[in-house]
Amino acid sequence: MLLFRAKSLLYTKSLLLFFISSTLAYSLPSLDISCSPDPEFGQYCPTTCGIADYLQKYKPEADRELSFLENTLNQISNLTTGAHEKGIYIKESSLSGRKSAPQEVYLRKSNTMLEDILRFEKSIISQESQMYELQDLLRANDQRMVQLKQMAAQLEQRCQEPCKDTVTIQEITGKDCQEVANKGAKVSGLYFIKPTNAKQPFLVYCEIDINGNGWTVIQKRQDGSVNFTKNWIQYREGFGYLSPTGNSEFWLGNEKIHLLSTQASVPYILRMELKDWNGQTKNADYAMFKVGPEADMYRLTYAYYFGGDAGDAFDGHDFGEDPSDKYFTSHNGMQFSTPDTDNDKYLGNCAQQDGSGWWMNRCHAAHLNGKYYQSGVYTAEDAQPTGFDNGIIWVTWHDRWYSLKETTMKVIPINRINVAGGQQHGVKDFGGLGDI
Repeated sequence: MLLFRAKSLLYTKSLLLFFISSTLAYSLPSLDISCSPDPEFGQYCPTTCGIADYLQKYKPEADRELSFLENTLNQISNLTTGAHEKGIYIKESSLSGRKSAPQEVYLRKSNTMLEDILRFEKSIISQESQMYELQDLLRANDQRMVQLKQMAAQLEQRCQEPCKDTVTIQEITGKDCQEVANKGAKVSGLYFIKPTNAKQPFLVYCEIDINGNGWTVIQKRQDGSVNFTKNWIQYREGFGYLSPTGNSEFWLGNEKIHLLSTQASVPYILRMELKDWNGQTKNADYAMFKVGPEADMYRLTYAYYFGGDAGDAFDGHDFGEDPSDKYFTSHNGMQFSTPDTDNDKYLGNCAQQDGSGWWMNRCHAAHLNGKYYQSGVYTAEDAQPTGFDNGIIWVTWHDRWYSLKETTMKVIPINRINVAGGQQHGVKDFGGLGDI
């Protein structure tokens, strides 16, 4: 619309200029005074001055309008040029996009987007499942917290009660557990005993039965809770834990065993109580058991195999590897060895190889202080780095690659053995010796 108006005004201006120029050019030479009235100038013919006055009157306004129209046209032209350039750019971009991104590319992008959506959906489902699991865990923790609060309340109530010793040590004493029983002790538990040559009493676990037999326990294995890899001093003094119920692992100590086994005019029986992983139990008894002093490296001696159904492993065993196997695996007369004190008959150190203390020869057929293996059966690979049979062994019952579950070593005066039970073949008659 603006463009049409501008063109009209320009056309009008051109006509006026043509008319003026024509009048100026031809009115002066012409003497013709006739004229055609023009409504623009009234009913009279215009004179030159009238035309000039008319032009002077309308020219400024026309110039302003023309200038405005000219500016407007320039602006429209500029906008049109920018729009045209943008149109060309969009067209070229569209053509370029069509050339550089064919339909396959769009399909791949669409597939990728779908795969991302499916992956996100799976992730959301997985996280939802995890949230359910966490909710279950939270509920379980809440229940556990309630239980812990109840336990805390119970403990708090107990703490308000007066403290008392949880370990009961019986009052009766004696030189061994049989004397404790002879003095009237009826229950098994912890007692102080003082052998004849002991400088002071020491604590032991006494196993007292309904017949009044008092066994002094010198060793206990049951669950592997105590490591029996100890040095000479530890085996001399003893280690582990004494329990009033007898349910703990310990070694009483070589010095205490020496004082206990060498004190009486009536010799002692040493009983080995053994239990395998199937729950079967067997025992082996040795008469006149003694352990020498430290000066003789706590040497083990006994008179003979007194009996039992576990077999005489202390007498050695023929493993079928060498004719001398039985001789060099017997234990009677052997000194005690530990990893740091080698008193065996082997060129190396049996106790160091097996990681324990025992009356080693070259090396053993019985070894109740060996390494505790769960489930019994073990291999040379399990016994690395040495690869030797280092379990809890009694080869006249199970072979050397079977480690026993529980063992107990305990002593009692030999004259109580008939009453205590377990008398087997080879038993000698010690009647008339009396109680000690």
